[in-house]
Amino acid sequence: MRPLRSLINCLRETKGVAALEFALIGPFLCIFILGVVDLGFGFQAQMAVTQAAQAGSYAALLNGFNTGTIQSAVANSTGVDGITASPTATQSCGCPSGTAVTATPCGSTCSNGQTAGTYITVSAQYQYSTMLTYPGLSSPMMLAATSTVRIK
Repeated sequence: MRPLRSLINCLRETKGVAALEFALIGPFLCIFILGVVDLGFGFQAQMAVTQAAQAGSYAALLNGFNTGTIQSAVANSTGVDGITASPTATQSCGCPSGTAVTATPCGSTCSNGQTAGTYITVSAQYQYSTMLTYPGLSSPMMLAATSTVRIK
């Protein structure tokens, strides 16, 4: 009878319940916070890749089509190491149509009566590795961005 009574008294005890609850919930809370931080780093890396592609387009706008200058601008535009101008920048001629550019021969006349413009497309890539393994996502993953600018 005495062991049963001491067990009942032990179950009625409320001291340390908060510590026990935290010990059960704490690991899940830490994993959740780590996942949010990892997601934030991923978004920051994607913004850096986008900024690098835009910097390459801006360099092409200022200096014309020069792959060396464009690659240097992409690589050095952000504080993130490992961003590359890949595939290399391309130059094409086309006519604007809505939100796209329709490829046409250089010097031809567009449907709006203007001469076809010269466009440069710059791509940037970065290999991002997540801190955690997520189902359905590969790690490392390739982040990419493209920017197009009309230079003539």
